[in-house]
Amino acid sequence: MKTQWKPFSIALVSTLFFVQCAATLHKTGISLERYRSNLETKSILVENLNWKYTERTGTKETLVVVHGFGGDKDHWTRFSRHLPEGIRVIAPDLPGFGDSDKPEGINYTQEAQAERLFQFTETLGLKNFHIAGNSMGGGIAGIFAAKYPEKVKSLILFDNAGIKSPTPSEMQTIEMAGKESPLLLTSPEDFDRLLAFTFVKPPYLPGFLKTYFAKKSFANRDWNASILKQIRKEGYFLERNLEKIQSPTLVIWGKEDKVIHYTVMDVLKKKLKPKLETVLLENMGHAPMIEDPPLSAKLVQDWIFNVEISK
Repeated sequence: MKTQWKPFSIALVSTLFFVQCAATLHKTGISLERYRSNLETKSILVENLNWKYTERTGTKETLVVVHGFGGDKDHWTRFSRHLPEGIRVIAPDLPGFGDSDKPEGINYTQEAQAERLFQFTETLGLKNFHIAGNSMGGGIAGIFAAKYPEKVKSLILFDNAGIKSPTPSEMQTIEMAGKESPLLLTSPEDFDRLLAFTFVKPPYLPGFLKTYFAKKSFANRDWNASILKQIRKEGYFLERNLEKIQSPTLVIWGKEDKVIHYTVMDVLKKKLKPKLETVLLENMGHAPMIEDPPLSAKLVQDWIFNVEISK
C-alpha cells in the first residue's frame, strides 16, 4: 500500500529537514572557525549561572573580550585569529545571550553584567588583564574598569555604549521619534536590513546561514527587547563613572556607525583622566572587529605591546 503525502505534510517535513540541516551546518561552521582561531569552547558555573566561553591559551598577556547587544562570544572569533600567539583570549557569552544561562526576572543592565563579569573573572582566577568590549560590551567593560581598576591593565573600547554622544546617531534619531529600535527585527526577512544598518560591508554569509541567523534573531526578539528596555532605563551609567577609570584606554570607532555616533570619543577625551588613544576608522560600521578582524587585531596587539613597554 502506497503512502499518500499531502502537500502540507511534505512542506512541513521539508521545512524541518532544512532547519535541522541549517543548524547542523551552522554548528559545523562555527566549530571550524573556532578551530582555525585555536579557540576551545568551555563552560563554568558562576553563582548558579552557567557561562559558556571560548579560550585561546597564551603565556604572555590575557585579553578578556565582551560582545555587544544581541551578540555572543563568536563576535570575537575571527578577531582572535589575528592576534599574536602569546596573547591569551577569553570570550564569554554574557548571561542572557549566546549559550549561557538566560534566567528570567534578573537584572540585565550593563552595571549588573559588569558585576557578573567580575565574578566570572574571579572564578577563572584572573588577576590582572586587558579588557575589550564592543557596543553594550564596551559599556560593560568600561564599567568593569571603573569598579575594579586593580584588575584592568588597559581598557579597549569598540564603538562603546554607556555615553551620550554630542551628535545623535541615526538609531537615536529613530528612537527619539518614537519608533521602534532598528536593532530589533520585524521579521526574519528584516535581517538584511539589520546587517546593512550595522555594517558598511557586512560579513559574507551563505544563504542557508543567513536564513538560520535571521530565524534565530527573530525568535529572540522579545527577549532582546526586554533587555534593551532595561539598558535604556539604566541611562548613561558609564559616563557618570568615567572619572573612576584608572587604566590607559584605547578607543576604536567606525566613522559610519549608525548605532552610536563617533562623537562619544569627544566626551571620553574631556572626561577620561588616564592615557587615551583614539582611532577613527573610515568606511567602517558599528563592529570593526567583525567587519575588519585583521585591522582591529593589529590595533589591539600594538596597543597591548606599547602598554607593556611603557611599564
